[in-house]
Amino acid sequence: MTNLVEIKGLKIYYKTLRGDAKALDDVTFTINDREILGIAGESGCGKSTLGNSLILLKPPMKYVSGEVRLNGERLPIDNTVEMRKYRYKKISLIPQYAMDALNPTRKIGGIIKDLVGQHRVKYEEIEGRLHERLRMVKLSKDILNMYPFELSGGMKQRLVLVISTLLNPDLLIADEVTSALDVSSQKAVSLMFKEFRDEKIVNSIVFITHDIAVLYQIADRIAIMYAGKVVEIGPTEEIMKNPLHPYTKALIKSLPNAGIRHTHQKLEGIPGHPPNLINPPEGCRFKDRCPFASDECLNEPPLVEVEPGRYVACWKVKGR
Repeated sequence: MTNLVEIKGLKIYYKTLRGDAKALDDVTFTINDREILGIAGESGCGKSTLGNSLILLKPPMKYVSGEVRLNGERLPIDNTVEMRKYRYKKISLIPQYAMDALNPTRKIGGIIKDLVGQHRVKYEEIEGRLHERLRMVKLSKDILNMYPFELSGGMKQRLVLVISTLLNPDLLIADEVTSALDVSSQKAVSLMFKEFRDEKIVNSIVFITHDIAVLYQIADRIAIMYAGKVVEIGPTEEIMKNPLHPYTKALIKSLPNAGIRHTHQKLEGIPGHPPNLINPPEGCRFKDRCPFASDECLNEPPLVEVEPGRYVACWKVKGR
């Protein structure tokens, strides 16, 4: 399988008055061509930082080390100016709360004209494509004469998907795009991402969420993050049915099963709290919450392939 994106040893920190918070600390993995890669984990694990770092570093974020390659070309992620030629053309991002970022004083058509104009693309060149994309997500072109506040949350989220893919980027990063939607809208929007990949509007998608159940519907593979590290990566079906890392197991156990009453099954929370990323502990960062921790966990476990296509960072997992 061909790699679209290669991330090696990426370190992205946040400057704070108490020191640097190691939000991404030596992260390495690949994104395959034509796949949807889901990234899941608790709040603060670094998944949104990862998505943002691939397109735009905003203070107090700072690049420390590592590299990102897209189709073999190294991206200048540490250079905001140089990254302009890649944003929205090669890599596009739908950030958290994107649907609330639409200018309420501008009609939607005007917002789109401003965006494509910033990338030296004439509106007339993409107008036909725009109308076709609106049709795909079941939106009328009449909304181009409407204001954002006239649309429902689901309609705005579908519109943002259209806007972010107008220039046909190779990689689309979607950050918590379903968190503000009801369950039926979540499913509809999620499946639209899959359709955009299948129709080759984008090559690959990184779908970031705290809700791992959403990824079960659309992701080809899932990467689990914890405290600035990737702790497990594998095919979605295998991750969901046979998680290997203790954190992944605990995360999946915290999900409710459909059709089972709460009186018959109690959800299991994960005891303790994530570590302070300004001064993270030595060794495995999950060890203080892990029921299987031992002295061996005082050393940091590398992310290694324990089965074909399965990567885990845990000393206890067989196959190491």
